[in-house]
Amino acid sequence: MGSTRELFRENAYLRECPATIVAATGEGIELDQTVFYAEGGGQPGDSGHCTLPDGTTVAIVSTVRAADGRLLHLTETPAPALVPGVTVKLQLDWERRHRHMRMHTCLHLLCALIPAPVTGGALSRDKGRLDFDLDQGLDKEALEAALQRLIAEDHPVGEQWITDEDMRSRMDLVRTLAVAPPMGAGRVRLVEIDAVDLQPCGGTHVARTGEIGGVRLGKIENKGKHNRRVNVLFTED
Repeated sequence: MGSTRELFRENAYLRECPATIVAATGEGIELDQTVFYAEGGGQPGDSGHCTLPDGTTVAIVSTVRAADGRLLHLTETPAPALVPGVTVKLQLDWERRHRHMRMHTCLHLLCALIPAPVTGGALSRDKGRLDFDLDQGLDKEALEAALQRLIAEDHPVGEQWITDEDMRSRMDLVRTLAVAPPMGAGRVRLVEIDAVDLQPCGGTHVARTGEIGGVRLGKIENKGKHNRRVNVLFTED
């Protein structure tokens, strides 16, 4: 496992931080700490840039997790000055990250409204989708109204932590069939939308549902005998 301190887990609203380079290879840059979320669970990896001591900036185009658990920052082009021991300043593309946070929380609301297992999902800057194990249709108009109501009610979004052992006894909280709960570190984070939803999740979220803003449902697609895909889009650019 990597040793990077993941500051976004402590505060998803941090936009920048200092960091020291631990390793720099063709795979990417490993740092002692970061505000950049690594791609996973359907949420894209963060982008932004880092600033070297001489003021030079290097673009970070994505953040990923290696097979051994290390969190790696990917640069657009090799930067010879990015070597172990150098201290840099990290800065997120905050507008992009914040839209990911808003949509991720929105998709949790959608989970709460559709009582069926989730078979897949993804989100981006402008939209998100979830696939449900359903063999029946959905009332798009009623579902959209219910989703918008939960957003407008401005429910607090928080977290709980339970042990891996407790998680194994509460697998009923897992909604996604394709993505295993984030276990292995001894404890699991549960994202709680007050009075609405509780499920394991390692992604970043907004603090209240009202922060999600305006959304509408796109197509509800039939992707197979037992698969209904629900698309969600922001109403603003």
